[in-house]
Amino acid sequence: MSSTNQSPQYQKAAGMYLRAQTNEEKLKWLEEMMRECPKHKSAEKMLANLKTRHIKLKEKIETIKKTSKGSKKSGIKKEDLQAVIIGFTNSGKSSLLSRLTNANPEISEYPNTTKTPAIGMMKYSGTNIQLIEIPAIASEYYDKGLVNSADVLVILIENIKQAEDIKFLLPKASGKQIIAFNKTDLLNENDKRKTESTLKSRKYNFVMISAKTGEGIDELKNKIFESFGKLRIFTKEPGKQKTEKPFVMENGSKVKDIALKIFKSSSKIKETKIWGPSSKFPGQKVGLEHELKDLDVVEFKTN
Repeated sequence: MSSTNQSPQYQKAAGMYLRAQTNEEKLKWLEEMMRECPKHKSAEKMLANLKTRHIKLKEKIETIKKTSKGSKKSGIKKEDLQAVIIGFTNSGKSSLLSRLTNANPEISEYPNTTKTPAIGMMKYSGTNIQLIEIPAIASEYYDKGLVNSADVLVILIENIKQAEDIKFLLPKASGKQIIAFNKTDLLNENDKRKTESTLKSRKYNFVMISAKTGEGIDELKNKIFESFGKLRIFTKEPGKQKTEKPFVMENGSKVKDIALKIFKSSSKIKETKIWGPSSKFPGQKVGLEHELKDLDVVEFKTN
């Protein structure tokens, strides 16, 4: 059908539909096009086409709403240590989550494969760190809420410009940020040196990695844990080995704080010995006000 048979109102609605920024705006102008569509026989095919587009668009909006409600309804229970992986589409987020954790997210070369947050648990020196891969920045599934509330952000990039672009999109993010420059397996040694030099000159907290080969993954794990500013404190009973799993404590914690975690009271403590970074020598006797350091081992004798 020729445009001369379309009313000015229809043409205006069609123009607004093409310029619409959101699905809801598109739906509004699509419905206006249906109302203004000519009603004679030669326009039947055109109207049928508009109705088909209308049905598909409504289904798409409904799917997105259900996905959003589902993630809020089921919720993502925030663990003591939570980090979020963000980046543009096809930057390797799913591959990195799979490399760091027990998760098996869908990995694809197609853009925007991840449509809902994927969760995995990263084990590091006896601690469990919750890692969440969220849909790509700039996709309609991107979750600003999770980004803004995260304690640590792992910003996955493939080139220097992406670091600037992503940081510009994080005005309300309060967590510590780690730049993970991915796909180093595709760079030669000279390009690696240049990239590292540029990242250092811009004072980024960064790691060069390859989610494909595993290069830099151990360093990234360490940086993720350090970014939380927590302490891993092991305990032991007299004459026995230290526990395999540490207590995760706040930076600046003292002996009395871990005693309260274990015994609910410090009054039962008869003697305390320390091994590790905060001790002057192995098995040093200390008081309840002694300040702990990461990887300390504490032994309590009780009444």
